[in-house]
Amino acid sequence: MRVQTRFFTTAWQRVPDWNKAAQPETRMSIDHTADIHARIAAADAALRAVGQQHSPALRHVDIAVLIPCYNEASTVGDVVKSFRVALPNARIYVYDNNSHDNTAAVAREAGAIVRREPLQGKGHVVRRMFSDIEADVYVMVDGDATYDAAAAPRLVSRLLETQADMVVGARITSEKEAYRAGHRFGNQMLTGLVSWIFGDRFGDMLSGYRAFSRRFAKSYPALASGFETETELTVHALELDMITAEVQTAYGARRVGSVSKLSTVKDGFRILATIGRLMRDERPLMFFGAISGFVMLTALGLGAPVIFEYFGTGLVPRFPTAFLCGTLAVLSCISLVSGVILETVALGRREMKRLAYNQVESLAAKLERFEETRLTLTSLRSQALAENPPVYGAGKQRRRAH
Repeated sequence: MRVQTRFFTTAWQRVPDWNKAAQPETRMSIDHTADIHARIAAADAALRAVGQQHSPALRHVDIAVLIPCYNEASTVGDVVKSFRVALPNARIYVYDNNSHDNTAAVAREAGAIVRREPLQGKGHVVRRMFSDIEADVYVMVDGDATYDAAAAPRLVSRLLETQADMVVGARITSEKEAYRAGHRFGNQMLTGLVSWIFGDRFGDMLSGYRAFSRRFAKSYPALASGFETETELTVHALELDMITAEVQTAYGARRVGSVSKLSTVKDGFRILATIGRLMRDERPLMFFGAISGFVMLTALGLGAPVIFEYFGTGLVPRFPTAFLCGTLAVLSCISLVSGVILETVALGRREMKRLAYNQVESLAAKLERFEETRLTLTSLRSQALAENPPVYGAGKQRRRAH
């Protein structure tokens, strides 16, 4: 008989209606038209009301904390120590990305497993980490000590309780030094653009604090090389319709001596280019359709006077303009047809990604097997005790006989 595990009753199964689940004094409703941060806060409050802040399955899963680092000797030691406290059963990996300081030595002294990635760039490090490390749950965080390690159990618990594949730590801060105006504006603009193209699920797409399932990590193609990897992670989850969530986390300023490697303008344009590439690869009909529409509007704008003049006089005095408009119209049609064809190709690629995702055992299935094994062993032990009850005092009688 199949035994359903108690660990994986999802949040929506436990709480089919937030208003009914909460007690009268904690009753609330989630306004789905509200700001994303207000919705996240309401969801967190509802989870606390029904006791789902930390999952009981935390102690049964293999967790790997992944910390990509480049010249973070002043902070990485404290990051490793804080995560050892927050997730005492987790293995902590620090990947040194050609640091010029003693990042690797500090991390190793703090208790981390240190490895090296020679190809420069965060995207290369993420690809190496997901390829090399085997775990049930992956927690990725930057080594600059700006993220709250105490929030890690909440991220993992949300991943377990909702059977999600990715949980993002949405940064909340009141420190101007922690979240500069340029970074904040760029994050909002790029997050809004991704939401418009691929789906509106995230309020902080560029957060470096995330928890992943094994299925996500092993099906993620990891084509990015730099800080655009967060964008690629987000789009990968949206394209495969994975279950995702956000958890509010505190975000602090960098310490003295720690320098940000993110260039607002340079990396902003790289992320924008990555969004364009992903739109071309994953939404080709939208991408080439937009180009087709723009070219066709240009052709009509230039050709309208020529057409009106032809109908009025029967003459085409501006033949070069008419030729240009005809060429643009043909190019517009070619672009549209290309989008239609490539949309079919993109669908096939998406199906292959989904098949690769399905080939990895889900964490829910693994813990279900764990629970079944535990119950079976308990049943066998009870049966053995019933068939062969212990005889107390038998040993003493044998000693007396001797």
